[in-house]
Amino acid sequence: MSEPPARPVGLRERKKARTRAAIRQHALRLFREQGYYATTIEQIADAAEISPATFFRYFPTKEDVVLQDDFDVVSLGALEAQPPELSPVGAFRAASAATLAALSPDDLARFRETAELTAAIPEIRARAIDEFVRTINQIAEAIALRTGRSADDFEVRTVAGALIGVIMSVTVPASTDIWTSEGMADVSDMFARIDQALEYLERGLPL
Repeated sequence: MSEPPARPVGLRERKKARTRAAIRQHALRLFREQGYYATTIEQIADAAEISPATFFRYFPTKEDVVLQDDFDVVSLGALEAQPPELSPVGAFRAASAATLAALSPDDLARFRETAELTAAIPEIRARAIDEFVRTINQIAEAIALRTGRSADDFEVRTVAGALIGVIMSVTVPASTDIWTSEGMADVSDMFARIDQALEYLERGLPL
């Protein structure tokens, strides 16, 4: 399955994308330099040369700067591109591998940084639940396209929820040391844990 041609991106969209990227870049830098709690939205806005009101047009909260990134564990484009004969779980596993392969070194570094912040900051972990719900909705839509069913179908949403549930079980830490030397050494380790969980789901979660 080939992906549809990308729609040309206009000047307005490119400018918005640059502003969004600048806000996130400066926010992460400030978090590194002075800590998450010591960094204010006003400081982030000033560094990005925008007003606080403009900040809120791009990110509803400071937590969203960390969570709302331009990539996810699985790219929806990569999921839609998987062969139709694959099961939803099998397609999700393949899309996860394709997404990892497409990440640049800078992407991987930023992914790790945001994962570390999510593990360390309770407010970000709490906000992440909203992002998981959003992702379930997106995955349900992708599964619906693959199966010819509605995104609101009970079984479609159950599969989408199961996929996100196993990912949460291995990426949302029971303690904040998951990214220490005793936890995941790098982003590849996280994707390996996700694939192991998905493989287990694919086998029917035997105990």
